[in-house]
Amino acid sequence: MASILEKTTGLIAFVRTVDAGSFSAASRLIGSSQSAVSKSVARLEHRLGVRLIQRSTRTLSLTTEGQAYYERVAPLLRAIEDAEDVVQSATAQGPIRVSAPQELGRMLIAPWAATFLDRHPDVSLDLGISDRFVDIIGEGFDCAIRVGYLNDSNLIARRIGPVHGKLVASPDYIGEHGAPETPDELLTHQALMQGTETWQLMDGDKTVSIHPQGRFKADNGTALAAAAVAGLGIAWLPEHLIKGCLDSGALVQVMTRYPVPTGGLFVVRPPGQHSTRKVRVLTELLIECFG
Repeated sequence: MASILEKTTGLIAFVRTVDAGSFSAASRLIGSSQSAVSKSVARLEHRLGVRLIQRSTRTLSLTTEGQAYYERVAPLLRAIEDAEDVVQSATAQGPIRVSAPQELGRMLIAPWAATFLDRHPDVSLDLGISDRFVDIIGEGFDCAIRVGYLNDSNLIARRIGPVHGKLVASPDYIGEHGAPETPDELLTHQALMQGTETWQLMDGDKTVSIHPQGRFKADNGTALAAAAVAGLGIAWLPEHLIKGCLDSGALVQVMTRYPVPTGGLFVVRPPGQHSTRKVRVLTELLIECFG
């Protein structure tokens, strides 16, 4: 029979892996190696006799049993953390500096600032809204909101909700250039991008990565959406940004046989064993809003 320590280790590894979205990110959160976290989850699955996490080369997803288990054990771990917070500090207090992408900050984060400040009267919020990639450690931010697919880094990430994206173009662009139907065909089209990036597409259960090319780039999602409406090319954009354009017909989805994989909305913070209470309560509120 597994010891209490082994059971606890496996539970923590499982919850942290789900929260962070990968074994590597969970290992930084826990302060252990990636292989140790993976083995702890594997031992937990063996002890329970069920698969909790479906593993692929790029993504992790919960099985039905894993989702049910997570929904029951995650609140227990949160309760323990909250109890530690009560001992360490009765209330969240002091200034908190948060970085967020421009449109996400304006449309989704800023409207919840009143709720956050009302719940925590001893906290002041400084929200930095910018589409540039912010060095949160070097620029003194407590945390940042990131969208999409996180690269491995020394930052600790907590997934707060899903982000659904689509490849879109204007009817005029499609009328002139046609609609791509395969990843190879997509490479022959004008891509509207923020930089030199990789686009990921789903081919059944497989993830296909392509490196599109284009003559128009912008560091702002609204500008890319406007360029797509103007017929300059095909853009990869989050649904919350283009819903109005899709509803009006100004943009239409392309590559429906190869959908964009669901990304994540993350709170990332500098490495450390524990997050500060003010970062934790902000994270919990965002999970409440977007989870």
